Amino acid sequence: MPKPKVAFYWCASCGGCEETVVDLAEDILGVVEVVDIVLWPVAMDFKYKDIEAMPDKSIVATLLNGAIRSTEQEEMARLMRRKSQFLIAYGACAVSGGIPGMANQFPREQILKFNYEDCPTIANEKKVRPQTSFTEEGRETTLPQLHNVVRSLDQVVDVDYYVPGCPPTPKLTKLAVTALLEGKLPPKGSVIAPDIALCNECPRKETKPNDISFVEFKRPHQLLMDDKCFLAQGVVCMGPATRSGCEAACTTGGMPCTGCFGGTSRVHDQGMKIMSSLAANVAAKDEAGIAKTLAGIPDPIGTFYRYGLAKSTLRRKVNLPKEA
Repeated sequence: MPKPKVAFYWCASCGGCEETVVDLAEDILGVVEVVDIVLWPVAMDFKYKDIEAMPDKSIVATLLNGAIRSTEQEEMARLMRRKSQFLIAYGACAVSGGIPGMANQFPREQILKFNYEDCPTIANEKKVRPQTSFTEEGRETTLPQLHNVVRSLDQVVDVDYYVPGCPPTPKLTKLAVTALLEGKLPPKGSVIAPDIALCNECPRKETKPNDISFVEFKRPHQLLMDDKCFLAQGVVCMGPATRSGCEAACTTGGMPCTGCFGGTSRVHDQGMKIMSSLAANVAAKDEAGIAKTLAGIPDPIGTFYRYGLAKSTLRRKVNLPKEA
């Protein structure tokens, strides 16, 4: 009996999700024994033309990590959707845009101009930029084009399941792969992680205040933090607005949650959720006092939308007519 075919693919991301698959350690050997990995460019040599030649839906599942920024990434997302029975958004970048989605604060032209013309550390007197096509001595080279915005995977193609995290834990990865292999799948669209707030698994939860008035906010490097709830110490923690399942890795290690697992099913906009909570508990009631308190959060977008700007209510249009 042929083994079920499985694929892994990497779009706009850092590679951490690929590391998590490797971090399955001896469990990866068990996976390899029972599946046929037909695509995993970061680890093995595969040809795209071989995937294109495969019958549609012949791949049981594709775990695709990374956001969609370029034409090549969108092309691959559509290809893997067509060839796969189940397409899984694997990791924060695929689920909600992730760190790459932070680029949505700026127009594409501004990003290209800075990186290839204005950046203080670049020597590019002719202001040359990468071209989408170039021909020399009869040979043509092509490069992907950047879209106007970064998108999550489900803003491009239909997604069956979501595995959140930056990166997902090996435990959740194993849970997802096991569910696929055993046919014990949750309803389509499910997030494979507990649907409760991170605070529920945080070792500091007993010291979480029921009532708090913020006089000032501090960033982690600005004070010596103790083992109490970060919010009680005036440090922004995304825990109340973030889904659990990460095993409280950051808070256990002495750093506040930054929100990489996204919100629970009851949270419409993760950034808005935590912002409204913090704003409602600022002690000052006058404009000057409020501004002074909020000055302790110098990068609101980076703080509240570090992983979810692409899917927030603040998102921009995918492509203007001339940006396609």
